[in-house]
Amino acid sequence: MELWDAYYPDGTLAGTTLVRGEPIPPEYRHTVTEVLVVHRDGTILLMQRDHRKPIHPGTWESSAGGSALQGEDFETCARRELREETGLIAEHMEYLYEDVTDDTIYRGYLVTTDADKDSVVLQEGETIDYCWVPGAEYIKMLESGMCLSNSRGQLNDWLSMQKWK
Repeated sequence: MELWDAYYPDGTLAGTTLVRGEPIPPEYRHTVTEVLVVHRDGTILLMQRDHRKPIHPGTWESSAGGSALQGEDFETCARRELREETGLIAEHMEYLYEDVTDDTIYRGYLVTTDADKDSVVLQEGETIDYCWVPGAEYIKMLESGMCLSNSRGQLNDWLSMQKWK
């Protein structure tokens, strides 16, 4: 059973526990982090979702992330999810966005790395492949629907400021 801390929409802890798979009462939110990984050479890490995933099986996505476990703050969750899903360790994370929906508070981060590109590790049941793509190719993949970004479009501001090669 996966337990989450409940938050109010303003991001403060509510002092109660949520259980994954159970309905989230309308006054509460659970927290999810999303981490975009960019190599120092400008390429973006894409991970292919496991075909057994119930949502978007086999689809390429541009973020590692997931729900914060009980007791985790946003950044701790983001670092854990990044390590679990890619094997990469974030030395520094840059805050990109926050979005509040009817049941979730999403927080996005950017990690820039100079890690060996072959050092990415896949997570059983989560990811089955990875690739590094140039920014311009990434934009084309997003526009064509070949790659998921964060589903609510918060990366759009950051993407529009980049000068892709």
